[in-house]
Amino acid sequence: MTEIERLDRQMQFILEIDKLKDIQRRNYLLNAKKRENSSEHSWHVAVMAMVLAEHSEQKLDLCRVISMLLIHDLVEIDAGDTYCYDQQAALDKSDRENAAAERLFSLLPQDQGRWIKNLWQEFEAGISPEARFANAVDRLMPLLHNYYTQGKSWLEHGISSDEVRARVASIQEWSETLWEYALKVIEKSESYGYLKTKQSKTG
Repeated sequence: MTEIERLDRQMQFILEIDKLKDIQRRNYLLNAKKRENSSEHSWHVAVMAMVLAEHSEQKLDLCRVISMLLIHDLVEIDAGDTYCYDQQAALDKSDRENAAAERLFSLLPQDQGRWIKNLWQEFEAGISPEARFANAVDRLMPLLHNYYTQGKSWLEHGISSDEVRARVASIQEWSETLWEYALKVIEKSESYGYLKTKQSKTG
């Protein structure tokens, strides 16, 4: 492959991932005026990891964490955003996202495509401290979005506090400080009526 051919493939990939800006998530921006898109989410959690890494109780390769967070949702260009509380949609999530990874990362020169695909697989499998911390941060940000929009998305989908606690439980493994913070946010959300309690959900 010539240098020009390599550059052409890199540019093709760069232009293709612009489509991530069209993928809408369930969470709203903090102003509650519109839903967040997946590219906004990826940028925000990457910066969040930079700022909060000091609270991790394990030593991390921060550059690797940020790299994972910047690419972790690229597969949604083909697979769409799967709502984390939608058990039915989760059934074929892995198949859809793996197919998307094959197509998208093959647009790059082989070495770069393999590198980014490996990063994505590492994040998905949670097979390293960096991947597990990245996943924890990825789960913390939507908690904040929901809290500061008065539970807008949670209430639309009838989400309970038990579901949210289960979703963010992995945070505890990486930072007791962030875990305690997350619990306080959930408790406040319950008291303000942003989240359904188990009792109110079942009747």
